[in-house]
Amino acid sequence: MAAVPTSFRRRGSRDALILLAFVLIPFALEMFWTFWPALNSVYISLTRWDGISPPQFIGLDNYARMWSDETFWLALRNTVVWLVLFGGLSVLGGLGLALLLDKPRRGVGIYRAIFFLPVVFSMVVTALVWRMIFQPEGVVNGLLSAVGLGDLARSWLAEPETALYALIVPALWRQMGYIMVLFLAGLKTVDPLLHEAAKTDGATAFQRFRHVTLPQLRPVSTVVLAVTVIDALRSFDIVWALTKGGPYHSSELLSTYQFSTGVLGSQLGYGSALAVMIFILAVGTIVVYLVRSLREEETA
Repeated sequence: MAAVPTSFRRRGSRDALILLAFVLIPFALEMFWTFWPALNSVYISLTRWDGISPPQFIGLDNYARMWSDETFWLALRNTVVWLVLFGGLSVLGGLGLALLLDKPRRGVGIYRAIFFLPVVFSMVVTALVWRMIFQPEGVVNGLLSAVGLGDLARSWLAEPETALYALIVPALWRQMGYIMVLFLAGLKTVDPLLHEAAKTDGATAFQRFRHVTLPQLRPVSTVVLAVTVIDALRSFDIVWALTKGGPYHSSELLSTYQFSTGVLGSQLGYGSALAVMIFILAVGTIVVYLVRSLREEETA
């Protein structure tokens, strides 16, 4: 067997070092910017710290405090409602838009750009626009009066009964275009021959969607779920810009309560404990979905 020339061995070693550097450098940066702050946040959640004096270790007292914190339970309830409504409606709306705009037709690119445009808008601009829309003399109340439903007009962002649900509308307006793009990418992987075969066998459009399209969208659906859950639980800017969690904490989410308590209230230990709860809620939701999907695949 011929010996490998020294030049080839050196070149192979150099290529291996380059590939290793491409892996290790991003990993090191990710550890520094993401994983270390996250682990440090867990430690801070076990302390009493105002951000100035040295942290005082108090164990699980911050987590025990949550059980008697009425605002925490209200924020948790609002977060679950937000997760269900914002997450569910954004996925359904994004999927619907993707199905409508998947087929090539005249002007379809323009429509895709229009629906995706809110994603690139600054959240500050988005908040200012929707603040004007929801004003007592704004577009929403004007439309209600125009169709004879003026009795339903109200201060949407200033009333505890409507503030949270009014905030979901601009959040959906911005999120559905992003979900649409993800599903459009997934629809490109659907084999058209399967649709033709199902159509030949007499399957209706709904049956083809259920038994052909949806199963092939399962990989991208997992990505969509993870993105939606994370975006829902870290929703902060639109809520803070429009209501700051008010009135009377009616639109308070765990993310806004964490900021107001931890940063503005200089209770960084308790704020970090709230951040850990957000993380647990996000991971728990995603894990439950993945376990359920794996079980469905095994029984299929």
